[in-house]
Amino acid sequence: MSTSAPRPGAARPAGGAAPAAHQVPLAVRTVPLDSLASAGDVPDDVPLVDLLPADGSLAWLRGGDGIVGWGVAATITTSGATRFADADAWWRELTARSVVRDEVDLPGSGLVAFGSFAFADDPGTSTLVVPRVVVGRRGGQRWLTTIGHDSIGAPALRVAEAPAVPSPVVFGPGGLDDDAWQAVVADAVARIDAGDLEKVVLARDIVATTDAPVDVRWPLRRLAAAYPTCWTFHVDGLFGATPEMLVRQERGLVTSRVLAGTIRRTGDEVRDAGLAGELARSSKDLEEHEYAVRSVADSLEPHCSSMNVPESPFVLHLPNVMHLATDVTGVVPDDDPSSSLGLAASLHPSAAVGGTPTATATALIAELEGMERGRYAGPVGWMDASGDGEWGIALRSAQIETAADGTGRVRLYAGCGIVAGSDPAAELAESQAKLEPVRGALGG
Repeated sequence: MSTSAPRPGAARPAGGAAPAAHQVPLAVRTVPLDSLASAGDVPDDVPLVDLLPADGSLAWLRGGDGIVGWGVAATITTSGATRFADADAWWRELTARSVVRDEVDLPGSGLVAFGSFAFADDPGTSTLVVPRVVVGRRGGQRWLTTIGHDSIGAPALRVAEAPAVPSPVVFGPGGLDDDAWQAVVADAVARIDAGDLEKVVLARDIVATTDAPVDVRWPLRRLAAAYPTCWTFHVDGLFGATPEMLVRQERGLVTSRVLAGTIRRTGDEVRDAGLAGELARSSKDLEEHEYAVRSVADSLEPHCSSMNVPESPFVLHLPNVMHLATDVTGVVPDDDPSSSLGLAASLHPSAAVGGTPTATATALIAELEGMERGRYAGPVGWMDASGDGEWGIALRSAQIETAADGTGRVRLYAGCGIVAGSDPAAELAESQAKLEPVRGALGG
């Protein structure tokens, strides 16, 4: 755990040093948004992302529902192999000494933290952030949560001014150029053919540069509008629209959406229907998908009293690609103490983002990729005081970086599952399709 962060049990308030665990508790209040006088400035149909201020924004959205937040009431930064456990322990202690008044009682109301976790034990840092203000929507109900170390009044809510367009945007290679990355894929296929492993997920990056720092609200608004069936997120500079739910835990029910196996859409409905059929019959893609489903089911089974694992995947249609998808569901008994973050830790890294067997695949990733993933392909999402929450996999994502000269820099990521028979050129094309959502949201 980072020495600059509060230890487990010590919240760090915005702009101050970490208090000891027994000191000032958090005061949390959630009220229906429509009960506030300021609600008149926020029309029912306004997208939640449009409420975010320029600084300190947090987001988790899908199909118009979700939660957004800003400000920092408490935060922790963790790293290494214990990053999940350290964050979970800190959260349990923080929630135990918080005073919560929740008049809404829906998933995402009350005390919540947004989080983003590194893919690898090393290098990389992970974070949980408790915002000072949260606005949520679910099933037509809207709410406002305020969080602080003392009583704080409801903020004046309003639709924010439109963020500045990032311009001009120039895209260039990241750690490896196209030819070098294809050579890495060929190397991985050779290792698989030699029997070293069954599957490895290899990622690549490209870098976008701009004349001025990028306001993350610009791509967030575009991603939320263009990919409403994905989960649009932002935590600590990492943003994207992921189609893959690592784990959702809600009052004893657990769901994990597994994606593995991809084909690019053409925009022609008839042609795309044929391609969906090809994907559903592809032995290469079905093999890749089976590894991913098996890894998720094996990881969830110790925590569930019952599970449902469909025998065959369905084809998930997104605006730019189609995926083989399986929804694994289960019931967590009352005597299992696992939080949603704990379940995410047990699932990470699944075969969908690492490979099979896990240890061999992750070692090969570190050897071949030629870049640091950071928090790409790690868990990202939120959880509440009960431990329930939603954790996606940070795919179709990018990290905003700080350039010393004041210009903007954004690193975009995409990965592909490599199995026996994978073709490097085809995998490169697949990665380009997966880069498309964020690239398009930035204006590329």
